[in-house]
Amino acid sequence: MTTATPAVHRRRVPRIETQAVLCTVVLGIVAFCVVFPVLLVMLQSFQVAPPGQPAKYGLDGWRAAFDEPGLRAALLNTLKVTFVRQLLSLPLAVLIAWLLARTDLPGRRWLEFAFWAAFFLPSFTVTLSWILLLDPEYGLINTSLARLVGTAPFNIYSFWGIVWVHVLTGSLTVKVILLTPAFRHMNASFEEASRVAGASTLRTALRITVPVMAPVILSVLLLGTMVSLQTFEVEQVLGLPFRFFVFSTMIYDLLVTRVPRYDAATALAVVILAAMLPLVLAQQWLTRGRRYTTLTGQFQNQPHRLGRWRAPALALVLALVSIVLGVPVVFALLGTFMKLFGFFHIADPWTLNNWKTVLTDELFLRSLHNTVVLAVGTAVAAVVVHSLIAYIAVRTRYAGRRALDFISWLPFTVPGIILGLALLWLFLGVEMLKPLYGTTTLLIVAGVIAGMPLGVQIIKSGLLQLGSELEEASRIAGASWWATYRRIVLRLMAPTLMAVAMITFVGAARNIGNFALLTTSANRPLSILQIDYIAQRKFEEAVVVACIIMFISLAGALLARLLGLRSGLG
Repeated sequence: MTTATPAVHRRRVPRIETQAVLCTVVLGIVAFCVVFPVLLVMLQSFQVAPPGQPAKYGLDGWRAAFDEPGLRAALLNTLKVTFVRQLLSLPLAVLIAWLLARTDLPGRRWLEFAFWAAFFLPSFTVTLSWILLLDPEYGLINTSLARLVGTAPFNIYSFWGIVWVHVLTGSLTVKVILLTPAFRHMNASFEEASRVAGASTLRTALRITVPVMAPVILSVLLLGTMVSLQTFEVEQVLGLPFRFFVFSTMIYDLLVTRVPRYDAATALAVVILAAMLPLVLAQQWLTRGRRYTTLTGQFQNQPHRLGRWRAPALALVLALVSIVLGVPVVFALLGTFMKLFGFFHIADPWTLNNWKTVLTDELFLRSLHNTVVLAVGTAVAAVVVHSLIAYIAVRTRYAGRRALDFISWLPFTVPGIILGLALLWLFLGVEMLKPLYGTTTLLIVAGVIAGMPLGVQIIKSGLLQLGSELEEASRIAGASWWATYRRIVLRLMAPTLMAVAMITFVGAARNIGNFALLTTSANRPLSILQIDYIAQRKFEEAVVVACIIMFISLAGALLARLLGLRSGLG
């Protein structure tokens, strides 16, 4: 026995050191790519020298930011849009998730997929579709009502127009796809006891299901609030005509549409960061220590029978699916065949020339190639990086695992355009990284960072649902930590990892905010090309590009669905 003990130590010490070294390397790389740019943003808010001049620090940027005439209005607008979005979307999402996961609603699996598909739709494409319907001058619904009742009652370029587009796209769909698996994995034993005691389905849902799921619902609410605070595309398109600014569009205004004030723009970004950090900490505190036991000897998942409410519930969900998915897809495609975007009533309004013009444009072909390379590269890199972060946070005892988990949330706290600007400073400021400027590699780094919060949390959820017995058996058999991770964990997690890859693929294909300041003519993807077409007043070509991105997104949604992702919040 005395001679065997040193041999055991000789085998185990290198294994532990290898794991610690790898974890430290991952933490160092992630911190460099995430924390360092955030620190650059904070430092730049005090940099008052003009671009190209020696550094000079002061408070001029903060004064300019808070003296900006529209700052208070932008702050109020941001809070109003965020509050109303969550107020309207959360109860509706809870109802839909309950119907899809806990009842005998017909076709609920495909209806759940429809919300997944709607979540994948690019917000820019969805916004253009609703402009076709609700533009005050040529919107199809408004012109039809004007002929019937003499007035056009709707205006997409308004506060409620912005809220409408947000609620029926990102706000609702993301909550449904996060809440539905969580509701499905809930043990139904308490609900069964409630029904045996004579409670109705509605009373059981309100008194048992919702309270039990309250931590998950609150976590999703916090996540939705964080996303709402940094939205950009919808407010930029629908808010600009009536000078409606939120924090993110004001930052863009300071950077692009006038003499750039990087100090003032980054000062506003620091304000957003300060507002986001408590939400991140609250979300982590709320979900820390949760257990995702999906199957036990006593697990029950008996669906509720809706009875006479089955038809009305199905009609409600089908109506919502038609609005969040059917309308954007149909009218985005319709817009690509219009001679003049939005004008249905001119003589002979339809044409195929828009598609011919775009598909034969060298700029489009180059951008399509860049998009494919960017999306595939981002998906592969994200699976490797996000899975390592999630595994270290969940499965190891590494001392820095909580710091790594916290850092993975930071990209949510910085507006996409500011994160892109910070990465630009990083790559131009570090000599060895300068050659990467203007390449697709820089965009891949931005895409991996932007998708980190969602990707890491989904993989964490999958790991928490995966028992550790096989890993322990592998280690007992003498396999190294890395061999166990590669041969056991990655294989068992393959469906979730592939689904994360597809989510990241689509995110990279449609990303605008993170890439807006990082692209050049050499690495421009389709998402930026559509913005360039809009700037050139080529709306018809822009809609064609938006439709192509939409098709890529829907293909990604279908693949993610077929891969069978079933995870809640981590």
